[in-house]
Amino acid sequence: MPAAAPTTHRTRRVLVARRIGWTAVAVAALLLAILLSLAVGARPVAPSAVFDALLNGGHSDDAEVVRQLRVPRTVIGLMVGAALALAGTVLQGITRNPIADPGILGISQGAAVGVVMAIAFAGVHTLTGYVWFAFAGAAIASVAVYAIATRGRGGATPVKLALGGAAINALLVSVTMGILTTRAAALDEFRFWQVGSVAGRDAELVGQVWPFLVVGTVLVVSVARGLDALALGEDVAKGLGQNVGAVRLVGGVGATVLVGVGVAAAGPIAFIGLAVPHIARAIVGNDHRWLMPMAALVGPVMLLVADVVGRILFPPGEVPAGVMTALLGVPFLVALVRRKAVPA
Repeated sequence: MPAAAPTTHRTRRVLVARRIGWTAVAVAALLLAILLSLAVGARPVAPSAVFDALLNGGHSDDAEVVRQLRVPRTVIGLMVGAALALAGTVLQGITRNPIADPGILGISQGAAVGVVMAIAFAGVHTLTGYVWFAFAGAAIASVAVYAIATRGRGGATPVKLALGGAAINALLVSVTMGILTTRAAALDEFRFWQVGSVAGRDAELVGQVWPFLVVGTVLVVSVARGLDALALGEDVAKGLGQNVGAVRLVGGVGATVLVGVGVAAAGPIAFIGLAVPHIARAIVGNDHRWLMPMAALVGPVMLLVADVVGRILFPPGEVPAGVMTALLGVPFLVALVRRKAVPA
């Protein structure tokens, strides 16, 4: 037994060192993605001009493009990527479902209904105006799902959450389609939001969403230990002193806030919430104290790279980031199924 303790200690040190190393790699990848997002587009900007615009306040045309157009777009990409990745990580932990994503509780579709109603009935026609309606729709949908799941014996179990989410999602899709088929003018405007994009976002939108991002992040981080215990099973989690109901409630509220913010700001970006948690888990393991920070780094990298690829694929036009993340995410999902990572 005495020899086992030093061996275990060394193993833990190696594991921590490996996680720190991969975190440093993820930070470097994120910095590179930010630089690409600021430099690449219909008007290419040299890296030196990017740094001049950011650090020295240059007044050239390139500097104005960077500061006025690409900085807000990049910041929104960072925020949305991190929000959706964190939300997906928490939802997979809460439901113990490896294919859970922000759509599982009807949150994304709730935001869509909010936007449709804003366009069709409230006369809102700006992105900054959509935010509040989308956020409200996401919150209402999440509350409805949780209220359904908590009824009956056993409380809000993973299966009841998934089934409740599927039911609410189907209802909200019907509501959305019903409004759009009777309001043709709303359809033209809604489809640009529905495809998911970070293009055209401005600094005002950043100011609206960052407080909610902070609140949602604090909530989900606070249940990291609870999610680790929950992964071992509800009975084990209770035996370890965890309040399973509180973990699910706080984590669910945090995920709702994060998804509401992400979908409101950029539309329903696909596959970030599904793919990124698995990528992060493959890098740093299942410990949510490492998993969440890694997801918050990988999510923005995936979204910003998808956005950059969409800008250069068919110039001078752009393919929205939501389309590109889906194109990148489908092969990942196929590989996930082929490796039998999804239980039968």
